[in-house]
Amino acid sequence: METVKHPLSAPHGTAHYELTSYHFGKPGGPKAYIQAALHADEVPAMLVAQELRKRLQALDAGGKVSGEVILVPAANPIGLAQVINERPFGRFDLSNGINFNRGYPHYFDQLKSRLDGQLGSDAEENVRTIRRHLRELVAQWRPASDATTLKQNLLAMAIDADVVLDLHCENEGELHLYVGTSLCEIAQPLANLMDACAVLHTTGAGGEPFDEACSRLWWDLADHFGPAYPIPSACMAATVELRGETSVSYELAARDAEAIIGYLHVRGMLDAGHVDVPVQGCTPTPLEGVQRLDAPHAGLLVYLKEVGDAVRIGEVVADLVDPVSGDTTHLKSEVEGVLFTRLSHRYIIRGMNVAKIAGAKPFRSGSLLSL
Repeated sequence: METVKHPLSAPHGTAHYELTSYHFGKPGGPKAYIQAALHADEVPAMLVAQELRKRLQALDAGGKVSGEVILVPAANPIGLAQVINERPFGRFDLSNGINFNRGYPHYFDQLKSRLDGQLGSDAEENVRTIRRHLRELVAQWRPASDATTLKQNLLAMAIDADVVLDLHCENEGELHLYVGTSLCEIAQPLANLMDACAVLHTTGAGGEPFDEACSRLWWDLADHFGPAYPIPSACMAATVELRGETSVSYELAARDAEAIIGYLHVRGMLDAGHVDVPVQGCTPTPLEGVQRLDAPHAGLLVYLKEVGDAVRIGEVVADLVDPVSGDTTHLKSEVEGVLFTRLSHRYIIRGMNVAKIAGAKPFRSGSLLSL
């Protein structure tokens, strides 16, 4: 195992941040990149990363890592330092209000011109060529703040990986994944191993999140250059939502770490011994089919459904009770699907998102992610 320290701050600042990454195996073979808590207040991911580090260190010492695995156990030291009134605040950069998991570069336009005349009929050679250009493009990025320097460092480690896992969590939720539509089949063993209740797929979620910075350019390039120049979806990037913010336990962390190790075994990146991949798992559904239940007015929130529950059209998911009059509004599902996340607060104001349900029929468009 090699430990690398990445300085993030320019000279003469009032605060200095540093990012740490752990490197297992050797470069040159298949590559996996795993990062935890890009939203720095999402603690379950960081505990899973600690369990992963122990397992990867043991496998590496035993010569069992055949490729390269990079683990970033706390991907956002800037967010970890942000606290407001004794509450961690790691989702947005307090200097400008920007979500730490938005605004990553999508290199499709630059690659279109760079790759003109450089691709051929060999898909593997095309992948090598594209990755070389991607490494160059990330290296040419000139960040103007600590937060963009953080983004550059993270993307530089991930941009040429075969597998990218961005570990997050919801406010309250069951484990679920976000992936590109063309990645559903190759992501299914991961979903089954992790016992995901939903796999949400799209060709573009909007907002330029980290996982799509690594994966979306591949299918965009394939569409642009056409079948004469084969370009596979060479990066299986997934955002993994590890249940809710308070789902922090050694048992859950160990279970999730074992599942991720199992997936890396399946992908040929390490030898974890015998791995049983469950045959049955949830069926992927379009991100465009997710229904948001938003509060039509303020009130007390009383859930009638738990995360992970199946819901039918017209079924009441929660009641919203006026604290003075007692008048009650029933919040009903308009889709058939799975309740995969909900809000932990029990008094809410008008317009707040209460819950999300994964439905099978697409009906939304535009920006599909929360801020």
